[in-house]
Amino acid sequence: MIVMMIGLPRRRTRRSIAIAATALAAPLVLTACGGSSSADSGNGKLKVVASFYPMEFLAQQIGKEHVAVTDLTAAGVEPHDLELTAKQVGTVQKADAILYLKGLQPTVDQAVAQSSSKHRIDATAASPLVDHHLDEGSEGDGNAADGHKHEGPAGDPHIWLDPTRYAAIAKSVGDEFAKADPAHAEDYRKNTDELVTKLTALDQDFRAGLKDTKTKTFVTSHAAFGYLADHYGLTQVAINGVDPESEPTPARLAAVQKAAKDNGVTTIFFETLVSPKLADTVAKDLGLKTAVLDPLEGVKDPAKDDYLTVMKQNLANLQAALGAPAGSETPAAPAGAEAPTPDATTPAATS
Repeated sequence: MIVMMIGLPRRRTRRSIAIAATALAAPLVLTACGGSSSADSGNGKLKVVASFYPMEFLAQQIGKEHVAVTDLTAAGVEPHDLELTAKQVGTVQKADAILYLKGLQPTVDQAVAQSSSKHRIDATAASPLVDHHLDEGSEGDGNAADGHKHEGPAGDPHIWLDPTRYAAIAKSVGDEFAKADPAHAEDYRKNTDELVTKLTALDQDFRAGLKDTKTKTFVTSHAAFGYLADHYGLTQVAINGVDPESEPTPARLAAVQKAAKDNGVTTIFFETLVSPKLADTVAKDLGLKTAVLDPLEGVKDPAKDDYLTVMKQNLANLQAALGAPAGSETPAAPAGAEAPTPDATTPAATS
């Protein structure tokens, strides 16, 4: 059983209205900070636009030297509320290939709809979303509790946190790159096979590392780990919803505290791109530790970390929190990287 809750804040509704008004007045002239850009000129390479980090990682790993990639979401920026600049919209329209996750970032969806690119790769086509009941326990603000449908993905968008689903997306990217750039099709296929092999090994590491833990329940501040929990036989208890800045109801907080006590939870997980204040508060109330469980919506330092290293860190932290058997070893890091060690856990402050 996976326990989740979503409470989408009112600012999303206001933002939806603003987007609609902007679209009527002038198509996709939006303002905000953008991500890294290397694909505007292309320099003879396949010009690829990725909507946020998990898509960028696939593009770089599969395309390598044959692609110039623009990530629309800057490193270290939470992607859920991304808005595009006019320049970024132009980059999307000029792209040879676009990687995105439909429904996660509405302004990206609008830009993709206006693009003339023949190679639009929607991650959800390769790995359809699953409803992990993200509308349970909503705080009243026009959410599921009032019977209305909300802006956002039709299901849990965090498909990349299951390595097998991520591998399926990788295969679709490789196939599309080969169609977009036939001269380098063999390289794209080879690179895809190499990445899928790494993801398969990662999946095996998670299976072995989480097989015999003392508890199968973990508490996290953000309902991002439903696919991971499903795939490895765990139960996620989320303090708040798919939007990491949503607010849990008092009833939800009480339910989380009960689940933690009933299941021998030792650690409250928080993530890297948003404030840990909520996780700290719950941990303090229960006398538990806190640690990082990274949803990999972005990385703060791409030169240091990537999808594979962060996922191995997540595994190490889950093993520590769930009580992996003594002597169980953290899988070796990829070649050229240091073996991960669990992020330092810190006892919650006490009053």
